[in-house]
Amino acid sequence: MSSHRYPEEVPPDVAPVPNVPDLELPIEDEKFDNVIRGVVDLYQPLPPVEGAPEEQNPLTIRALVVGIVLGSLVNASNIYLGLKTGFLFGASMFGAIFGFGIVKLLTKIFPNVAVLGGPFGPKENSIIQATAAGAGGLGGLFTAALPAMYQLDLMSENPIDDFPKILTLTLVCSFFGLCLAIPLRKFFIVNMARELRLVFPTRKDIQPPYLTLFNVELATAAAVTIQSMHAAHSNAADAMKRIKALGYTFLAAFTQRVVSYYAVGILYDWHVFTWFFIWGNYNNAAIQVENWGWLIEWTPAFIGSGMLVGMNTAVSLFCGTLFAWGILGPILVHYGICVGQDLAPESERWHAYVTFASMTDVDQAGYVPSPRYWFLWPGVAVLVCYSLAELLVHWRIFYHGLKYAWKNTKAIDFMKKKGGRSRTYLQSQPKRQAVFDENIFREDPAKDEDQVPAWIWGGGALAMTVVACIISETQFSVNAGLAILASIFAVIFAFLGIHGAGVTDIAPLTASANASQLVFGGITSGQGLTIPQAQSVNLIAGSIASGAAEMSQELTSDFRTGFLLRTPPKKQFYAQAIGAVVAMFLAPGVFVLFMSAYPCIIRLDEHRTCAFSAPSVSAWRAVAQAVTGDLDLPLSSGIFACVLGAITIVQVILKHILLVGGRQKYREYLPNWMAIGIAFVIPQTVYSTATLMGAVASCVWMKKRRISYETYCYAVAAGLIAGEGLGGVVGAALQLGGVGGSVYGTQVGCPLDSC
Repeated sequence: MSSHRYPEEVPPDVAPVPNVPDLELPIEDEKFDNVIRGVVDLYQPLPPVEGAPEEQNPLTIRALVVGIVLGSLVNASNIYLGLKTGFLFGASMFGAIFGFGIVKLLTKIFPNVAVLGGPFGPKENSIIQATAAGAGGLGGLFTAALPAMYQLDLMSENPIDDFPKILTLTLVCSFFGLCLAIPLRKFFIVNMARELRLVFPTRKDIQPPYLTLFNVELATAAAVTIQSMHAAHSNAADAMKRIKALGYTFLAAFTQRVVSYYAVGILYDWHVFTWFFIWGNYNNAAIQVENWGWLIEWTPAFIGSGMLVGMNTAVSLFCGTLFAWGILGPILVHYGICVGQDLAPESERWHAYVTFASMTDVDQAGYVPSPRYWFLWPGVAVLVCYSLAELLVHWRIFYHGLKYAWKNTKAIDFMKKKGGRSRTYLQSQPKRQAVFDENIFREDPAKDEDQVPAWIWGGGALAMTVVACIISETQFSVNAGLAILASIFAVIFAFLGIHGAGVTDIAPLTASANASQLVFGGITSGQGLTIPQAQSVNLIAGSIASGAAEMSQELTSDFRTGFLLRTPPKKQFYAQAIGAVVAMFLAPGVFVLFMSAYPCIIRLDEHRTCAFSAPSVSAWRAVAQAVTGDLDLPLSSGIFACVLGAITIVQVILKHILLVGGRQKYREYLPNWMAIGIAFVIPQTVYSTATLMGAVASCVWMKKRRISYETYCYAVAAGLIAGEGLGGVVGAALQLGGVGGSVYGTQVGCPLDSC
């Protein structure tokens, strides 16, 4: 076994992974080691895996089936997690790791069955991931705008009656986003990645000497992980270890979540201060802390999420929660600016039990806001201001996009066929070679026959725009012109989301969509629409813009994985399309399941005791009400929102002006305002606490057992997140079937015997 050190200098065309220390390590495969260390150019496909089978057609039936199953698990899990907390979980790495294990198992059990056995390589593995990404998307649509429409009584009373409407809306968002991802792949991944420095950095606080899943964005990390799992040396054994770890934690989290429905106060929520209240002879100080929601929730999903997001995000989320629901909130109540709602005013034992997480009934004259209603506006202001500020400081990305679109259109006008191969006329003319801009047109490593034809994605995007106009007019009574404007916003938000993910790991699509609500609110303000009509326009147009942008951002990221693994983009596109068809039917079905099992999600009069806080829904509903003049904002809350919004904008501007070059490393010490804004919107403290627990555990694990951490961390985290998500879906089915925890479970350890 030989040792290897970094070269003293990296060639200019090579993009090293940032902050990887110069360490001497044992190496078995120098090519693969170069990929791990970042010596290989990350703007070009990775070197082929030596010994990997030749893959003539990676788009196999087994890859599609496995990808659909895994993506469906993530899709169902995301609706649960999104309604619970507003966070969503990507399908890429989950599909990459679990897909590898499942197909490897199939090839061993059925080696002579053509459909199930046969050689299995990196490209087919990326097809599994592509299918999972298509089937696992659109979680944001069903955890934000759509439930908000029900809360505002803009849809039918029973969501199952609206299934055709939901289905067509899903169709537009999924397939418009799918078609949009093709030109975005060309722009962001092939042509402009180097100029825009889209190295997709994730978790810069980690500087691992070995392969890690976090020193590059998950799209890149998925490619490197797939590459490592198919390598001929010991990394293949590490892959099986990851798969086992993912499987064990998935089953453990799933079991814990399902069983905990029948003993919530013992297995899931620890109301520690309620215990002090009961044992301390009705200690009012303890119940006051309980009133603000400070308890411990053993939520595998958010412990796993904390393991992934890093200390900066976790600390920002916790500090935002502590400030809102532990410091400023009690001050506002103390001075009478906000009030809570008594939960048991006639009970001698529980008369001091109050909730501050209910929404204020603003229709009542002389209302006093609840803390949740008061903090909603600063939270929304932070999310929207951050999004708009990032949009403005990255104006060059839109300039490059327009420049690319113009030049590409001119080139298409001169397309000719020569030798059976399509090439641009500008490239074929030596005298015009100087006119051709090398910074705009880079050679795509994928062959011409492996490209998605322009008539497919262009025609598909146009068709989906037409369908959006039709369903907007016929199903939602929204002007077709606004549907076209929403489609344009989808392109803008997709640009912003992909660029944000590539540079900063943040894709503020939801916040951007909230900003679009402001635009549509201004457009509809002078049209004489009733408030319900204006709110329908606001939410439907925002749904189209954010849903399509979400899908295109996820699938463009998936194309990054395929680009690095040399997977034909046409086959990736077909895999994503098949997965999107499944998502189009699955996501509405799971949404209707949750609405039927937990109607409190869409009924505001029952929301106080609902198990789902649905923070994104609250934000969408609040913005729609505000821009249509249907809400009265508390003056103090509005002032505080303006101040925080201004601070957020100033930080974004200073970050991009001052913290550049050698000072860029100090950005990780800035507060994450996206996390702080979410903390203001979510009235539960348990999620920030669990996220911080996971982040601290991950940090300690990394420092104490680095190699073990590198091998297992992401697999463990992914298993925890997906396991609880699927357990939540099963819990909803049990509840709907009349055999859930509310019927056969115990409420021991819960305040007022109700968790």
